[in-house]
Amino acid sequence: MSAWALIAIAVGLAMDAFAVSIGCGLTLGGASRRQTLRLAWHFGFFQAFMPVLGWLAGRSLVAWIAPVDHWVAFALLAGIGGKMVWEALREETEDEACSPRDPTRGWSLVLLSVATSIDALAVGLSLAVLGVSIWYPALVIGLVCAAFTALGMRLGARFGLWLGRRMEVVGGLVLIAIGVRIVVEHLAG
Repeated sequence: MSAWALIAIAVGLAMDAFAVSIGCGLTLGGASRRQTLRLAWHFGFFQAFMPVLGWLAGRSLVAWIAPVDHWVAFALLAGIGGKMVWEALREETEDEACSPRDPTRGWSLVLLSVATSIDALAVGLSLAVLGVSIWYPALVIGLVCAAFTALGMRLGARFGLWLGRRMEVVGGLVLIAIGVRIVVEHLAG
């Protein structure tokens, strides 16, 4: 596999993580370096780990997962996005107003990491079928994803500060839209 092909694959896989990280940055408003690094680390790690998992699983697993991978990604993204919209629109108690929701922590972080990296599982399987060693591609995929995630968080945080706290609704809608796009692209072709 050429270096350009590997970069193209890595950038393609990083696009969902980039879009989700923009939504997270919008939600947080002023994302801290710690939040940015946390999200970039987790998205990059999962994006690197999933091709390895797909590569190790071989053909038997892809026959089972391929028909539903788009639905799993949609359910995770729509669930988290819907929760973000619901929480942004409901009335806050005084305690809740003092503690903003952080999608870079807890189960939201894990679910977003899985949702944005499911397609990398199929890439790993494809590399196994082609007889390509997985370790170098997985490293490149993870690093590219982490870089795009950090950039997305910074862009989202900048716009979130500029547009205000209710951008959590926009962030949630972005996640839902990404989930819908994944399903539509899979069903269309």
